Amino acid sequence: MDTIRTIGILTSGGDAPGMNAAIRAVVRSAIYYGCKVYGINRGYKGLIEEDLVEMNLSSVGDIIHRGGTILKSSRCEEFKTEEGRLQGVKILKKHNIDSLVIIGGDGSFIGAQKLSELGFPAIGIPGTIDNDLPYTDYTIGFDTAMNTIIDAIGKIRDTSSSHERVNIIEVMGRHCGDLALYAGLAGGAETIIVPEVDIKIDEICTKLKTTQKRGKRHSIIVLAEGVGNASDLGKEIIKKTSADLRITVLGHVQRGGSPTAFDRILASRMGARAVDLLLDGKSARVVGIKDNKIIDLEINEALSKTRSFDKDTYEMVKVLSI
Repeated sequence: MDTIRTIGILTSGGDAPGMNAAIRAVVRSAIYYGCKVYGINRGYKGLIEEDLVEMNLSSVGDIIHRGGTILKSSRCEEFKTEEGRLQGVKILKKHNIDSLVIIGGDGSFIGAQKLSELGFPAIGIPGTIDNDLPYTDYTIGFDTAMNTIIDAIGKIRDTSSSHERVNIIEVMGRHCGDLALYAGLAGGAETIIVPEVDIKIDEICTKLKTTQKRGKRHSIIVLAEGVGNASDLGKEIIKKTSADLRITVLGHVQRGGSPTAFDRILASRMGARAVDLLLDGKSARVVGIKDNKIIDLEINEALSKTRSFDKDTYEMVKVLSI
């Protein structure tokens, strides 16, 4: 605590519901322990452009329930260069900021890693709706985004059953199928298509025909965006089955909305741990959750882990959706 006097905080990459709850936890924990806090607007881009503001207790009042991030977010190519990072450190030191909390995904964590290599203390908090960081069971925003998808599936199923249609719902997840898998399971989807599992068009069509033969005339297909284009898939299904088919691409609606209780609590716990780590003299670490316990580990170790897809749940969905 003798070395950490002022903590900076930024959000980077795609926004995620619960980021504001994490910001609130960092600011209030830091102030509780006698530290100053500076918010850095628009991520690493704002850091390089020196867009900083000192925060107080009122700065984070009434934000725990708000989606998005009050600090804004953006992507910054300049910060990927050593010159850009040195400029960032120079600005931090100019404002007497001696540590940094970064909320974001793997790209944001790489930035934290590089800052730590330059000798600047940095801690990462996982904020991404994709849930694609393998070292932690959950990332901030995943639960809210999943529930947004589930709500959409329910509404689409109502009209799908009324008109006896097949509906393809495209959700986010370029490299990680967790949103599609768990929202599809909870929403009762008949078919779930994810990047981690190879599935043939004939298998999808055979399943549709089988369900139709037993009298079910409507069906929900959840497609992760990383697998392919929903429109192309729809054309292939129509060609092979003559199904009355509609497509819904949920897009950025998945990023918005008030965070669930789970995400608010998770973000608060992670934010508080990040401050504890800095005050304990720790750096180059990221916060996560395993078996409902808040953990932390080195950034290098976290980034080197390989993600394991939940194949057991995926196989269970196939059984339950016969």
